Amino acid sequence: MSQRPYQGGGGRPGQEVGWVPKTKLGKLVQAGEIVSMEEIFTQGMRIKEPEIVDTLLPNIQQEVLGIGFVQKQTDAGERSRFRAIVAVGNGDGYIGVGEGKARQVRTAIDKGTIQAKLNVVPVRRGCGSWECRCGRQHTVPFSVVGKCGSVRVHVLPSPRGLGLVAGEIPKQVLRLAGVKDCWTRTYGSTSTLTSSALAVFDALVQTYNVVTQQDWVA
Repeated sequence: MSQRPYQGGGGRPGQEVGWVPKTKLGKLVQAGEIVSMEEIFTQGMRIKEPEIVDTLLPNIQQEVLGIGFVQKQTDAGERSRFRAIVAVGNGDGYIGVGEGKARQVRTAIDKGTIQAKLNVVPVRRGCGSWECRCGRQHTVPFSVVGKCGSVRVHVLPSPRGLGLVAGEIPKQVLRLAGVKDCWTRTYGSTSTLTSSALAVFDALVQTYNVVTQQDWVA
């Protein structure tokens, strides 16, 4: 019986093939020249491979926010797919939200997880509540507003120990981002899962769009 030739991409037959980076950033991470997520965002690089996040954030967590059923009418009939909204974060200042669609639920979740990792952004935290001033990074440093569709979410700093005063979906996103205390106000059609999750994600993105006193260059 003839043996089928090995067609793997890297490594020897019988060995597990690891991650083979395809982008310049991925090669720098694998070579150890970039060892933290801060370096990526400081240099303005864009993450195009989910393995980069897995390497630099080994303690990243995944949360499936919801799964919906989507139907589309085509010439051949109805086309049904599942849509999964997934959030990933390390609970210490990094968060990402993604959406995946597929015919199987597992495949939709996998696609959403990959998209969420590609959308990972840093979250600025602090103690912006005038009632606290403890100096710890437990809430947002200032009020931020996020929008998606008809949904608008207003995240306000709160004193330490209050907890997350928010709905179920915003609470999961804030927890994965490392925000432990805050108030939230929501407007619009908050029952829409995708809009609610992306609106909170947009609010957390806004924390780095404002230049604070610590960012001033003397």
